Amino acid sequence: MGKIITNIVFSRNRPLQLEAYLTSLYRHFPKEIIQTYIVYKPDLFDEQYAELFCRFGGCIVIREHDFHDDFMGLIGQLYTKYILFGTDDVVYFDAANFGVIDKVFDQFRKEIFGFSLRLGLTNLQQERSQISQIKVNGASVYRLNWKGATSKNGKYPFELNSTVYKTDLVKEVLAHVAKDRPLLKRLFPQGSLRIRCLSRIVSMKNFLILMSTFHDPNTLEGHCCRWCKKHKWKVPSYLYFQKLCASAIQVNRVNTAVGNPIDGSREHTVEALSEKYKQGYRFDIEAIERNRPKATHVGKEYFSLVKK
Repeated sequence: MGKIITNIVFSRNRPLQLEAYLTSLYRHFPKEIIQTYIVYKPDLFDEQYAELFCRFGGCIVIREHDFHDDFMGLIGQLYTKYILFGTDDVVYFDAANFGVIDKVFDQFRKEIFGFSLRLGLTNLQQERSQISQIKVNGASVYRLNWKGATSKNGKYPFELNSTVYKTDLVKEVLAHVAKDRPLLKRLFPQGSLRIRCLSRIVSMKNFLILMSTFHDPNTLEGHCCRWCKKHKWKVPSYLYFQKLCASAIQVNRVNTAVGNPIDGSREHTVEALSEKYKQGYRFDIEAIERNRPKATHVGKEYFSLVKK
């Protein structure tokens, strides 16, 4: 079949958790059809990341310099049929049939926004009356009109946690969100004297905020999601899913801009987990497969390590 899915995972200061993401992803989904790009923010733990990148040599590593430009440059060169996003605190514990997913996109191409691997009947209780069931290739598939959903999970169309999108749709949304401003680009080209002078008095992050564009994975997701909600008539209505296959395990935070609840302690700091990684400890994937989460975000009760 060849590579039909580009998997883009974002990572910063979490080598042990990124290892869990990659190991669990390829444990449950065929490596032959997935090309993974790791958008990596160099900060701490270079030694651990270098070891990890060597073991997952098939992944293409993009060392982040300017997130906005690096990400848009990557998107511009992608021509796979689908894009799957991920973050380094996500773990997969179940599989979905990509043959079925491909068929769903082809059969319902005018109405499908994305095929979610983070949604299931268990975490959409509030939306049960709005969920319809269909059969595709003999398999049960569900769909939810996110435009009329009321729950936090159901009404969130664009996210970076385990949803498959058509590449063309992602590029269309980004064309609106990236805020291409030719005048500003001419006045402040990358590496120019003006941009160097400006960087002495204002951070590039704040400059991008002033331009109303994204500058990290959190603002990328936020800008895209808000645009989709404000322009519902321009994008498809339905999120399709089969079952909950992955959850974000929130035991530490590397971006303080987003106030997600964190359930970890001192043993779960990025420094403590990096030291565990050096000692040969890895996330216990078998344990989470035996005790599968029923929510898109869970806490430390699902985070256990084993020494390999």
